[in-house]
Amino acid sequence: MSERVFNFNPGPSTLPLSVLEQAQKELLNYKGTGMSIMEHSHRGKVYEEVNSETEALLKELLGVPEGYRVLFMQGGASSQFDLVPLNFLPQGAVADYILTGSFAEKAYEEAVKIGEVHIAGSTKELNYTRIVEPNEIHLSKAPAYVHITSNNTIFGTQWQDFPDFGDVPLVADMSSDILSKKIDVSKFALIYAGAQKNLGPSGVTVVIIRNDMLEKVPKSLPTMFRYDIHAKNDSLYNTPPTFSVYLVNLVLHWVKNNGGLAVMEKQNQDKAKLVYDAIDNSAGFFTGHAEKGSRSLMNITFRLPNEDLEKAFIAEASKQGLVGLKGHRSVGGIRASIYNAMPPQGCKALAELMIDFAKKNG
Repeated sequence: MSERVFNFNPGPSTLPLSVLEQAQKELLNYKGTGMSIMEHSHRGKVYEEVNSETEALLKELLGVPEGYRVLFMQGGASSQFDLVPLNFLPQGAVADYILTGSFAEKAYEEAVKIGEVHIAGSTKELNYTRIVEPNEIHLSKAPAYVHITSNNTIFGTQWQDFPDFGDVPLVADMSSDILSKKIDVSKFALIYAGAQKNLGPSGVTVVIIRNDMLEKVPKSLPTMFRYDIHAKNDSLYNTPPTFSVYLVNLVLHWVKNNGGLAVMEKQNQDKAKLVYDAIDNSAGFFTGHAEKGSRSLMNITFRLPNEDLEKAFIAEASKQGLVGLKGHRSVGGIRASIYNAMPPQGCKALAELMIDFAKKNG
């Protein structure tokens, strides 16, 4: 195929074309060193510069205040489901989890294996059509931390405003929407995100952690499970996923060169509006899963009148170069993931197809 498609996959997802082209250009000879960045030692100066610059860039773009570290880890966000309670849920303490989707559930289920966990709020009984309201959150007496999932990829919901629990550490899985808009990092004790949606390729997980949390890590934990060890060694205790970190570096430069998070947020709002308008103006042909007040700017989920029409829609979309629109196997339907790297033209093409398809089949 000579033409690139519009890739709506939820992760691994679309990457900026210019990033791919730069990686291709530098693949065999990184900055005149005579070898690929994949071949450089993680102990060498060349890669160490990439590593430190990537941390600095992410801090700059997110406005990370003093007193935080950025770590580059492996195992995906799924490993963080275990590492968070292993590091911060001591015996006798309770951790609070707010359930707003499948991955929030998975994080909770892993924490239960490690210690005592309390469900502080949930919209499961509503099939996760919205985020938990503030008055529906009931914390335990003295939680070790509160865990949320900022954006729910499968159900297409997103926290519009983050809760504030005072001195209780707030932990967030931001895999699906990190870098998509401005956030107040100071509200969080720890943020983690698999890179393969909005930050770069699969293979690296970003952790943003407040320094006082590092002091709580039990020394009895196996070395590779300890956040403080990774922070002390600048994410270089063992061989990191060097090529993935390098690509995250390129993506961060791309975001910065394109105006930073303010521009990304406005563009993401405009892109999402194109698709949501096509849903709302379809006279019921398309039905959005998420309630309007909880709609995600990253993952737009909707249904057609029946599964046969959904299959026909996906097939027609594929013919037009719009791929990755099939909903998650657990819920079905359609899902359009429109992360930062999805160009506005992709959302415009999808909206036009939706309008045309509804006219022909409605």
